[in-house]
Amino acid sequence: MDSAQVAARVAEVKERIERARERAGRSDSVTLVAVTKTHPADAVRAVKAAGVEDVGENRVQELEEKVAEVGRETVGWHLIGHLQRNKTGKALPLCDLIHSLDSLRLAEALSSEAVKRGVQVRALVQVNASGEGTKGGFEPDALVDGVGRIVELPGMRVEGLMTMAPFTGDERVVRAAFRRTRELLDEVARQVPPLAGRHLSMGMSNDFEIAVEEGSTLVRVGSVLFGERG
Repeated sequence: MDSAQVAARVAEVKERIERARERAGRSDSVTLVAVTKTHPADAVRAVKAAGVEDVGENRVQELEEKVAEVGRETVGWHLIGHLQRNKTGKALPLCDLIHSLDSLRLAEALSSEAVKRGVQVRALVQVNASGEGTKGGFEPDALVDGVGRIVELPGMRVEGLMTMAPFTGDERVVRAAFRRTRELLDEVARQVPPLAGRHLSMGMSNDFEIAVEEGSTLVRVGSVLFGERG
C-alpha cells in the first residue's frame, strides 16, 4: 500500500467534497468513510495517517479481521454491507454505525442482541429509493411505518437513512434517487419524532459529489482512494 499515493487521493477527494458542499450552499459537515473492503489492513493505516477517521467494511468477517489487526479504537468502524441476522452478535462489538438496516426482522435481531449486551445500536435505515429489484432496503411507501416500528425496539437508535443510487452514467437518474432519499428523511423526521439523527449515507466513488450536492452527510468511497482490487 503506497501511503503517499493514498494521502494524495484522500486530499483530492476531500477537496472535491468541499467544492460540492460549496456548490450546494451547505454549511454542515460531510464525513468521508473510506471503504477498505478487499484491501489489506494497511489500507486502514494509510487513510488513518492521511487524516481519515472513519472506515467502512462490507462483510462482518473482514471487519473482524481488520479490527483484530489494527485495533478497535483506531478509527470509527462502519458496516456498510448487508448484515445477516445470524451475524448480529458478532457485528455489534465491532462497529460504531450500521448503514444497512434493511428490514424489520434484522432490526428485531439487532435489538435482541443489544438488550443481551446492554448496549445501543446506532444504525441507518436502508431505503430502496430507486425502486430497483436488485437493491435491498425498505420501499419508500413502507419507510415511515418501518422506521416507526424500529425506533420502538429497545436498544435501537436510528440516526438517518442510507441508499444506493442506480449504477448509471445518467446524472439525472442518480440525482433523483439521492433527492428522493433526502425528501424521505424529511418525511420520516416529521412523522417519527424519536428519530435520533439526520444522517444521509449516500454516494460512492462514482457519484459522491452529486450525493453531497443533494445532502449526503456520509460518503462511502473506496476505489477512488485505493484503486480497484484485482
